[in-house]
Amino acid sequence: MTLYLVLVALVAAERLAELVTARRNAAWSLARGGREYGRGHYPAMVALHTALLVGCVAEPWATGRPFLPLPGWPALALALGAQGLRWWCIATLGRRWNTRVIVVPGLPLVGAGPYRLLRHPNYVAVVAEGVALPLVHGAWLTALGFTVLNLALLRVRIGCEDAALTDAGRLRAPASTASAGAPS
Repeated sequence: MTLYLVLVALVAAERLAELVTARRNAAWSLARGGREYGRGHYPAMVALHTALLVGCVAEPWATGRPFLPLPGWPALALALGAQGLRWWCIATLGRRWNTRVIVVPGLPLVGAGPYRLLRHPNYVAVVAEGVALPLVHGAWLTALGFTVLNLALLRVRIGCEDAALTDAGRLRAPASTASAGAPS
């Protein structure tokens, strides 16, 4: 369990690095006239991601589950791959990457890096990590709970991002979801 605690601590440190990066990038975006969307769902997102890390530690400790190599090693590989994808997204977006939804007027939609392959690659990383990180040490209840709640949150978040980009003129508004994810 000690190595797993180190892994979760490293992911927590990575999250703090993300927040520092996001805060710096938000200041850059806002200084250039950026507009923030979706403030209402942001605290729920922070709480859910914090609960994921707590659950990753608490569930195996409380249940006494041992590390099982067959699910554990592949889950670790998937969790590490998710980190790689996440940082590829951050590197590709540069100063435009954020944990908040902030759109800077006049900047074109990014179509490089993983964004040339997927519309929301960072959320692919979030989903993969949310399943894999808990399963490294058998925290399947945490993986299941996070996944269900995260899918509901991502529906709101992606709707918010698409609405923000449509409002900024970077996406065409789909006829069936014109009001989905309206800015809050």
